[in-house]
Amino acid sequence: MNGDDYRGLGWAHGALTVQRLGAMLAPVTFVLADGRQVSPMHIAPWSGEREAKALPGILRRLRGEWPCVPFGYSVPVDGWPEEWARVMGPPAPDEEVHGHGSNHDWTWRAGGNGSLSLALAYPEASPVERIERTIRPDPSAPAIDIEFRVFVRRACRLPIGLHPVFRLPLETGAANLELSGFDEGRTYPHDVEPGASLFARNKTFFELISVPTRGGDTIDASRLPLVADTEELLQIEGVDGTAALVNHEDGYRVQLSWQKEHFPSLLLWYSNRGRKAAPWNGRHVAIGIEPICSPFGLGPATALADNPVAQSGIATALDFSPEEPFVTRYRIEASAL
Repeated sequence: MNGDDYRGLGWAHGALTVQRLGAMLAPVTFVLADGRQVSPMHIAPWSGEREAKALPGILRRLRGEWPCVPFGYSVPVDGWPEEWARVMGPPAPDEEVHGHGSNHDWTWRAGGNGSLSLALAYPEASPVERIERTIRPDPSAPAIDIEFRVFVRRACRLPIGLHPVFRLPLETGAANLELSGFDEGRTYPHDVEPGASLFARNKTFFELISVPTRGGDTIDASRLPLVADTEELLQIEGVDGTAALVNHEDGYRVQLSWQKEHFPSLLLWYSNRGRKAAPWNGRHVAIGIEPICSPFGLGPATALADNPVAQSGIATALDFSPEEPFVTRYRIEASAL
């Protein structure tokens, strides 16, 4: 690291830090209306360890929130349901987990007063020319507004996603997810992490409080952390563009809002001590609340194919044009309970 790897901003309602690696946002401290300070964004426990230097870019100092273009990564098709296996392509030779931007150092750009701005050029072989993002605290509230831009060299279709990861309390069930309603939820069609699966494979559900399990029962997947050591993904369709995490232990609510016309699905990443290998070591507890246009983050080949999510009428890739940049805006805001 060098002295320019991080930059920070302070304002009347908080303070934030952004790192060049992945342009990841965290730590963030919000000052609530009652004067308390809360820090809702997650920082991986290994981020300061010496061994982390050898990890892939996305894991090295995993934290907070960042954008992913293209979103996802390819996985082996062994053991997948036929309707998925037939459309799952191999990874591209240059494929990087959650895209080039998640794994490399961005460059600081000149930003306006009270904001931080970064950009990253993509390899010449990529249809993406560059990506930019600007992070701007709301001067009147404990909130952060973020703008993300994608410039492409040629017309293309790509899966895209935002990757906010939030800190959870230690006590089981001391936080809960709030969704204002949705049309349908899907469990992951395979194991996210072998030997650490809780939810039934390839099932649908209509309430987050009643998600099918491997044992034939249901579980309230809105109460966090979960009691079991597990690693899971749920894809939610038809969310109205808002989701919130209520931390009862620390007495705050943090809300994420996004443009649902850009991100028709919401991916919930339950990282609940399920990954035992290094650097996770059974100690990683967080919830990813990720607006996406993607099928479970299964990589560009699957996203562009006639996969089961796309067959249901839900877009799993966005169209990009060199004629004008893609621009999306979203917001993270905290309040006292």
